[in-house]
Amino acid sequence: MRDILPVLKGWYAAGAPFGLATVVAVAGSAPREPGAAMAVGPGDEVVGSVSGGCVEGAVFELAKEVVADGAARLEVFGYSDEDAFAVGLTCGGEISVLVRAVSPRLDPSFGRVAESVAGGEPVTVASVVDGPAPRGAVLAVWPDRVLGSLGTGGLDAAVTADARGESAPGATTMRHYGPRGRRREDAVSVFLHSFAPPPRMLVFGAVDHGAAVARIGDFLGYRVTVCDARAAFATARRLPPGVEVVVQWPHRYLRGTDTDARTVICVLTHDPKFDVPLLETALRRPAAYIGAMGSRRTHEERRARLVAAGLTERELSRLRSPIGLDLGARTPEEVAVSVAAEVVALRWGGSGAPLTLARGPIHH
Repeated sequence: MRDILPVLKGWYAAGAPFGLATVVAVAGSAPREPGAAMAVGPGDEVVGSVSGGCVEGAVFELAKEVVADGAARLEVFGYSDEDAFAVGLTCGGEISVLVRAVSPRLDPSFGRVAESVAGGEPVTVASVVDGPAPRGAVLAVWPDRVLGSLGTGGLDAAVTADARGESAPGATTMRHYGPRGRRREDAVSVFLHSFAPPPRMLVFGAVDHGAAVARIGDFLGYRVTVCDARAAFATARRLPPGVEVVVQWPHRYLRGTDTDARTVICVLTHDPKFDVPLLETALRRPAAYIGAMGSRRTHEERRARLVAAGLTERELSRLRSPIGLDLGARTPEEVAVSVAAEVVALRWGGSGAPLTLARGPIHH
């Protein structure tokens, strides 16, 4: 939902009710993950997607009905061999979509949730999906406060505790409770949609390749920082808008900044005096991906220097070098695509092989 929030904030601020459809569960080869959202606003304007096109027409009509009568709906879309022309997913998967109406009157917490998401403040939105509780009821949970209710104090308390446990990594999941919050029962289904600050991408080397990687990192939703010790290269004019630019020796900057299990580190400086101390630091701290540019000869020479610096084989095994997947890339933009492809494949467990050669489900 993060990508459509700017539009939703405008509708909400204007007091215009809109229908918000959210994928709350998937099965099989579904095209979108839980949390994917689509909204229908004033003048039948549509933003977002829940299936990539398969069921958007049906969800559009549901959203208009929900705005008209205020009653939330839960709809399950799948594929029917008996009626292939029915509304459903041609990929053979199944998605469950919760559709509810949103306005300042119906959901007083939405404006604050939108502000928190835009500002990088962690927040979890819990919505009743099914069971003996008001469907579509919303509870917004921050680390220090709560807004809204799911119907009973016991359910609110149990969901608040679980939401605060899930919000740090940005987890999105379905939980089941008793009507009063008992965890050993499964009468009430509650969807927890957690928004954590965007993951970071640290790009070292403000060269053309660095600018291209920064651009695609921003496109993928990362909070991008480009660092270079050379002030002539590290200028906002040479880099995409919105990217943080730091003029500092790379290893010194990295030692003073936070990384976590979602952080992507791309070393594009291609110079031993920058690369070796930087990678020595990077390979000893949390990160989802650490890649370094260079030829195979450069990689072997750099690896030898890192071994001499005391790095273990386990630490060195985290290094993706030469950086990127084998796409035959030549231009900085093509290299950036190969780097992004490797990051995405590593994140979701993809093989990087052509789908036409693969077997089994496309979406794992």
